This record gives sequence, structure tokens and C-alpha cells, in this order.
Amino acid sequence: MGCHEKPTTFVSDVSLKVSDLQRSLTFYQTVIGFKVLSQTNTTAELTADGHTVLLTLIQPKDVTPKHQQTTGMYHFALLLPEKKDLADMIVHLSRHNIDIGAADHLVSEAIYLSDLDGNEIEVYVDRDPAEWTWNDNQVKMATEPLNIESLMTHRIEGSEWQGLPEETIMGHIHLYVADLNQTKAFYVEGLGLDVASVFGSNALFLSSGHYHHHVGINTWKGEGLPPEKQSSVGMQSFKMVYSDSVVLNEVVTRLKKQGVIVDEIDQRLFTKDPSGNRIELTI
Repeated sequence: MGCHEKPTTFVSDVSLKVSDLQRSLTFYQTVIGFKVLSQTNTTAELTADGHTVLLTLIQPKDVTPKHQQTTGMYHFALLLPEKKDLADMIVHLSRHNIDIGAADHLVSEAIYLSDLDGNEIEVYVDRDPAEWTWNDNQVKMATEPLNIESLMTHRIEGSEWQGLPEETIMGHIHLYVADLNQTKAFYVEGLGLDVASVFGSNALFLSSGHYHHHVGINTWKGEGLPPEKQSSVGMQSFKMVYSDSVVLNEVVTRLKKQGVIVDEIDQRLFTKDPSGNRIELTI
């Protein structure tokens, strides 16, 4: 779980817009296994360990359904500590008749599902970084069938899904963007991430600290797409965490040199990538 250790830059939590807060809370508690840390009439902060926010749910006024042909979040990805946790969750989801996808990405083993508004979720476990293959600072990744039978051998007899383990973290976020090269410049030259993997001609995986990816970007839905409407369900923002204020100030300076707007709102810094994906910059 070194992808969150200093001086690594990482994604710590995601804010999601939903159409019905109470309905979504039931899903995220019962199906995904979050705990509620705090709640108002229109928002809820969710946690795995009882004190760290991983996901914030927001019900906007006059919320509208998700529009498919926009930029925005492809999925957020919860990183579990051990293979047995992923195996237990698969059994749990099957008992709730939840449809899932599954993949072996060589660096990780993952399942995919959607919430009730169509917001997509990845839940995964990393392979030991010693097993990852790097060539010229590019990590080898793929999408292959997940060996469910092998994964199930990691279950402990009598173990049951008890919700998200306390060590669960936000492993990465994957975004739909309008222009791959323009967005790459923002995340690499602006935010300071490295290109960890080039996936064909329309997807990049970006990271800090030699992780396989903290941010994925792609144009799989097409190029030149507009951003999501503010009232639409989907991602409101995600938080990018830097090791200290010196590094953060350097990032802000680079962004401004690129002509990117950085707003300070209630002593918090916000910016948007070229596709309109909103990011809070913090330490």
C-alpha cells in the first residue's frame, strides 16, 4: 500500500453526485461496505476506518441523470489490502445478485460494478510490486480474464465479508477526457505525475512514486466531448494530495504558467483539467 506514502502524490477521496442520497447510502453501506462518518440532508461522508473520508455523496438540487457522451469519471477504484478481501467481496456481491465485471491487469486483480446512478466502481488488490514488469519506465499492464478459482483459494475457512477493511484506500481514479495530449500536459507538466503506461493510442496511466497508476485518462468515448453538467449525477471532484506545502506551491505555479485557473475557496485550492474534471489540491 506504498502508493500513499510520502513523498508520493496520490488521490485520497472522491466526491460523487447522486440522485437520491438515502438510496445511495443504502447501496454504499450494504453492497460496498462503507460506514457513514457524517451526514446532512444532502451530503454524506463515507469511510472504511471510521475517520478517513474516502467517498463523499452529494445530492444536488434539481439533479439530472447521467449523460453518457461527456467527459468525467470512468470509475473510482478502491484498493483492498489482501486477496482474501477481494475474494470475500466477490462472494458477498454474488449473494446480493450484483452483476460484476472482472479482470487481471497483471499489476492487479480487479472487479467492476456500478452504483444505482451508473457511477462506476473498481475494487481491486495489487500484486506484489516485485512481480510488476517495467521497461523504460513503462509498467506492463493488460486486461485479461480474472482467475476467480485461484482467487478463492485465498479465502479463510469460515470468513465472511464484514464490510470494507479498515486499510482500504482510494487507489486511483480513471477519467474520460476530451483530448489526450492536452490532458497529459496538465497532469504531467502541471500536477507533476509521470506516465507509467501508454495503453494504445487513446489511454494513458499516470502515477507518482513508481506506482502503476494514480490517475488514468482515456478518450474511449470519443474526442472533443463536453464536460458533465453541474447538476448531473457523476463526479463532483477528487482530491490530489501532495507531500508538503512547498511541492503544492510549485504545482500551483506551474499550473498558472500553463494558463490554468486555480481558485481558493474557503482556504481550499481547486482547479480543473482541460476536460473540466474538478480537482482539489491539498497536502
